[in-house]
Amino acid sequence: MSHSLFSLAFGVGTQNRQGTWLEVFYAHPLLNPDASLVGAIAPILGFSGGNQAITFSNQQAYQLADALKAVAPAQSALLNRLAESQKPLVATLLSEDAAPTSTPEAYLKLHLLSHRLVKPHGVNLSGIFPLLPNVAWTNIGAVDLGELGELQLEARLKGKLLEVFSVDKFPKMTDYVVPAGVRIADTARVRLGAYIGEGTTVMHEGFVNFNAGTQGPGMIEGRVSAGVFVGKGSDLGGGCSTMGTLSGGGNIVISVGEGCLIGANAGIGIPLGDRNIVEAGLYVTAGTKIALLDDQNNLVKVVKGRDLAGQPDLLFRRNSQSGAVECKTNKTAIELNEALHAHN
Repeated sequence: MSHSLFSLAFGVGTQNRQGTWLEVFYAHPLLNPDASLVGAIAPILGFSGGNQAITFSNQQAYQLADALKAVAPAQSALLNRLAESQKPLVATLLSEDAAPTSTPEAYLKLHLLSHRLVKPHGVNLSGIFPLLPNVAWTNIGAVDLGELGELQLEARLKGKLLEVFSVDKFPKMTDYVVPAGVRIADTARVRLGAYIGEGTTVMHEGFVNFNAGTQGPGMIEGRVSAGVFVGKGSDLGGGCSTMGTLSGGGNIVISVGEGCLIGANAGIGIPLGDRNIVEAGLYVTAGTKIALLDDQNNLVKVVKGRDLAGQPDLLFRRNSQSGAVECKTNKTAIELNEALHAHN
């Protein structure tokens, strides 16, 4: 058996009364773990290869901790803590980055994203939705919807309140990981599986979906949909400001270059190059017809949005009289970029 793995994590999670996994928390997931670590735990878990989620007992947790004491001290310490758990434990081992086949596998891949171990669309999430049960996220954790009513009554009879924060397939990221160097005004608006780069601020109305995020630093005041990855900051370390909607989806990655500004209620369906500006209220898609203007505002030609994808130093706007979508060279961005290069 090969001891080479794509990913490995030891977790503690929640199951319903039928033993079905509702969610899993992985404190320290690993990408491409050392072969010596895998070799040490394989006999204890009965792992013989492939992609598997293997439940293990508290006693096995102690055995795993002892086996990893010399080769992986941090994982050993984690397993000693897990051995004290009153909740079910699981070891998820992925020999390859294939489509997930279980809830623990799906949660591991979401953790890899939020722990910044892989970037959006850097891991196979095919078929993930059926593997994520729709649950009630409450003040006591994940609750199976079929068991919620009874638990609510039980709490009331004890003079307590079982508070339901949301009913969804995805939990909020910060219940599982808080990446270093970020600000998130409303944590409910960032899903587990989001990649939030260091230096990023997500304002109260900002939203970041799973398999999407920011390289950082940046400012998010709008919606970052799945498949979108926002580039690094602008100006003199200012930040990429996003107030509109960035829409990805499918196998498409909508990247946003460095130093971009997407105005309020604006949105894009194409990748943006560095230092682009999209005027407030304007939505630019691949099929949008765009009038290219020269420095004197004369029409050069009409192109589609996809023809301008990834091009730097552009200003997208809507003509207030004709309603036509126009594109000009973003002179301010060019001048500032030249000044920065001259300074460096």
